[in-house]
Amino acid sequence: MTTVPETSSAAAVPPLPPLAAQAERLIELGVHGLMGVDAGGLRAFAEEAGDGYDGGLLAVHPDRVPASALAPLLRRSDKPGFVVTDMPDVDRFAPCAVELPDAPLYLVTGLDRGDHLANWSPDEALPALTRADRTPLLLTEGIHWLLQQPAVLERNRCFMTIGSRLRKADGTLDARTAAIWISNGLGRDGRERRDAPKVGWCWWGNRHTWLGFASAADRVAPSAVRT
Repeated sequence: MTTVPETSSAAAVPPLPPLAAQAERLIELGVHGLMGVDAGGLRAFAEEAGDGYDGGLLAVHPDRVPASALAPLLRRSDKPGFVVTDMPDVDRFAPCAVELPDAPLYLVTGLDRGDHLANWSPDEALPALTRADRTPLLLTEGIHWLLQQPAVLERNRCFMTIGSRLRKADGTLDARTAAIWISNGLGRDGRERRDAPKVGWCWWGNRHTWLGFASAADRVAPSAVRT
């Protein structure tokens, strides 16, 4: 797979910390407890994977820790992240046309915020990512990225995570798509949440000038460690 599209935001966003530092960050936040493993399991995975995959993002499988548990761990301007009130079904937004490693911990490589796709609809952006041999990020992966590198989320430079979709009882896909942006503190968000990281949704056919489409080159689970 290619690492980034020809036009991308790779140069515009800060690099990720080393995998060992990412593991310590997740431990500091208590993510290992949410997974039901001890801190040593995260450290061992990062140590083994760091030999060949430093530069990737350490991610927890969404079946182990869902978006609703991760979102409050986000911070911006000393304010915690949150899920919008009209998305109580956030954890039903599952991987769609995305193959995940069969492992509780895995790495996401070649991250890109997708600034060049701002003002595209998800319906338009997904085929473009596919043609570029890219895979759209899951909502949980987008949150993990921001847990490690909060500066990736900027005003007017936020992103959708269209690898996560909600499939309805009749088998069709819900028209909403998950995204992460910055609250303006309006409406039901509440003024106290102004500048906080916000997990919400947009319509599949709509365009937004301030939302790109986060994607990756690949997902891998080094076989040396199975937590």
